[in-house]
Amino acid sequence: MESDSPNVHDVIATNADAWIAELAEWVRIPSVAGVPERERHLRHSAAWLAGTLRDTGFPRTELWDGEQGPAVYAEWCDAPGAPTVLVYSHHDVRAVKEQNWDETTPFTPVVRDGRIYGRGSSDAKGQVMAHVWAVRAHLAATGREAPAVNLKLLVEGEEESGSAGLAAMLDEHRALLDVDAIVFSDSLLWHADHPALCTSIRGMLGARIEVLGPLTDIHSGAASGPAPNPAIELARMLAQLHDEHGRIALPGFYDDVHELSQERRAELAALPFDAEDWLLRSHTRSIGGEQGYTPLERLWERPAVEVIALASGDPDGASRAAIPSMASADLSFRIVDGQRVEVVAEQLRRWVDATIGGGCAVRLEIQEEVAQQPYRTPETPLVDALDRAMAAGFGAERVGRMGNAGGGPTELLARVLDAPVVFFGTGLVEDNWHDSDESASIAVLRAGAATLAHLWDELGSTR
Repeated sequence: MESDSPNVHDVIATNADAWIAELAEWVRIPSVAGVPERERHLRHSAAWLAGTLRDTGFPRTELWDGEQGPAVYAEWCDAPGAPTVLVYSHHDVRAVKEQNWDETTPFTPVVRDGRIYGRGSSDAKGQVMAHVWAVRAHLAATGREAPAVNLKLLVEGEEESGSAGLAAMLDEHRALLDVDAIVFSDSLLWHADHPALCTSIRGMLGARIEVLGPLTDIHSGAASGPAPNPAIELARMLAQLHDEHGRIALPGFYDDVHELSQERRAELAALPFDAEDWLLRSHTRSIGGEQGYTPLERLWERPAVEVIALASGDPDGASRAAIPSMASADLSFRIVDGQRVEVVAEQLRRWVDATIGGGCAVRLEIQEEVAQQPYRTPETPLVDALDRAMAAGFGAERVGRMGNAGGGPTELLARVLDAPVVFFGTGLVEDNWHDSDESASIAVLRAGAATLAHLWDELGSTR
């Protein structure tokens, strides 16, 4: 390699304060996804990133229109014979409940106790900026005028609302997107002190169930007893989603699930796991889920379904003492190797039809248009190169293996661009993605930037 670890780390250390201030400037832009009044902020965010990439040296930057927000495309391809790598991430952020934030307001970033707080600081503006800093450190440490690999960046503006326009965007600009590999940077690390390389991601399928009872909300004193109650019926249905062993009860649901290999079980078992540490970092009260599997196996390698919203009657304000006419629940399925979203969608339809009762009717909306298939990274030299780069970036003797519990358009990218995907992100479970007081570890951002700088060296040296 053309540079050694101290040089890369020294460059990052020298510039760390200025680069964190730069990230804070971007976090101040409230680029919230799926909110019409924030559309101009999404454009402001995209323009800010495009300008920053130009200032870093990328000779080509463009804004690509999406369905709900613009994407930023940039390329720096001045390394003949070297691999071409696409970096994927996003600059849109989740909506906020400002009243729940304690450390700061969502778009007023602050640095405190080694962390930068603010919406998007970790998911995923911090991850994007780690790539920007990595390019700068890579150039400064090697003395090169251009990266050792051919770099292309695609940072979309509608990931948090389901990437509805991404497939069309990839088709429209396919001629620009011939690459050898994809680095997916919307991901978590296992632990700040124990770096692990992510090699799989679960798929995602959302659905909404609406149970219909009386034709209107009706005074409980006038009809209580013979009237159908959709809240009770919905609760009964949701109680049947899992069996006594924690398994999802949809008939046929596990037919296509691949059993874990002994090699994968050993990889996950090698990661340091302490229940108290997990509960503290994840802010969860207890550990549950499917029996017969470890917590990490349940998290990354087994399917799950969660109720993420539940509403009926008068949840706010004074009660009207009325039987509600409707009750609703939003479900989020996480699916794994072997499963397909279209098959799970049909299993859910059959289960809902067979389960509804209590004199109620039901409406089911399944969000197949923004569903995401699971993906597993194939055996590729890129994994070995990233392993070595992470060891150098984090100063670790060895790098573990992990999965990604969430979802993302990984399979879409791999399929359309016909290139393998590797995962590298700088998030941690304690960063509070999608929650109040989101933050990012500055030390992890710096180690992530060092990792990526080393990765470009690693890949550039293979030409």
